[in-house]
Amino acid sequence: MSSACPHAIAIDPMVGDLAGETARLRAAGSLARIELLGVPAWTVTDHTVARQLLTDARLVKDINHWGLWQSGAVTRQWPLIGMIDVGRSMFTVDGPEHRRLRIKTTQALTPRRLEEMRPAIEAITAVLLDDLEAAGRDGAVVDLKQIFAYPLPMRVISDLMGVPRSDGPMLLESYKAFFSVMTPQDERLRVIEQLNVYFAEMVARKTAEPGDDLTSALILADEGGEPLTPEEVAGNLQALVAAGHETTVSLILNAVRALLSRPEQLDKIRSGDIEWKQAIEETLRYDGPVTHLLMRFAADDIPLGDTVIEKGEGVVISYRAVGRDTTVHGADADDFDVTRPTASRNISFGYGPHICPGAALARLEAAIALPALFARFPDMKLAVAAEEIGNLPVMTQNDLTGLPLHLG
Repeated sequence: MSSACPHAIAIDPMVGDLAGETARLRAAGSLARIELLGVPAWTVTDHTVARQLLTDARLVKDINHWGLWQSGAVTRQWPLIGMIDVGRSMFTVDGPEHRRLRIKTTQALTPRRLEEMRPAIEAITAVLLDDLEAAGRDGAVVDLKQIFAYPLPMRVISDLMGVPRSDGPMLLESYKAFFSVMTPQDERLRVIEQLNVYFAEMVARKTAEPGDDLTSALILADEGGEPLTPEEVAGNLQALVAAGHETTVSLILNAVRALLSRPEQLDKIRSGDIEWKQAIEETLRYDGPVTHLLMRFAADDIPLGDTVIEKGEGVVISYRAVGRDTTVHGADADDFDVTRPTASRNISFGYGPHICPGAALARLEAAIALPALFARFPDMKLAVAAEEIGNLPVMTQNDLTGLPLHLG
């Protein structure tokens, strides 16, 4: 493993003090040195610099440009490698090949297609709210994560991609093990292989018997260039399922925690003075689903002021720190404020060519789920103090342990 940088900020694998870590990263400057489980990298904490780098063709997703990988200093035994070396998909290639792999997905996730999904999302939401009400009878404490926020996006993305709903619990448990830094690496590698086999077999089934789903559309699409290979379809499918549920879980939970902790702001939404859209964007800015997004690599030296990201070095975008940029969001950027005029300028779903293709879907799910939840349970309250709700040991996602509630 590579030697540590003496001035690097070690990213806490147990996520014990996320607010403190964010403050330390911001104080270190727009470009800071960090350590990820012993591996050095640069991280970006500044909104403008992040936008600049995310559109810089010299900063690429291809792991073969990473010096530590090429030298063998980082191997498959590094616990975070599964989030970087994930096979060929639109998430791991650049330039024309990225456009070829991505266009098939974006063509299927048009605003019209998303609007057509609204009734199905509303129906799933209603069923899960019934489950939540049943669990909270007689004043019982309920965990919003397990009963509502966790299954909702998995059901939505599964229906979109054609994944059997019956496989949802297995996939949720698999991704829980995959993302947690507490999972032994041999176990994580076994989970990765199981997921690879699962999605490869699914693509084979859909190739033989296509359905009305995005996976079948990716297989059958041949317009706009060379068709996708089975491996490319499986890579896109797997990445979309993983990212398509994790981000929405966190978005819903963090919005609920923030609003229940600030009843005066919730009142502004209930009165109609503030739209739910504004609350969603402020949640994305202030407490977004992604903490640190791994990783991009300098294919050439990249000068930034007095600093140079050298060829072969790794770069992480610390989206939580970027969202607290005071030059963009004001001196009170560490406060949650649904009236903040700059909230919609957040880049929590990325920026540039690799912006998350499912961002609009996540926003739609939150825009349906949150009003329905607060309408069904107007007297809902946190069952513990907001500061007692911690994070799971996941370095990349802002993944709460749970959200215990009294429904009223």
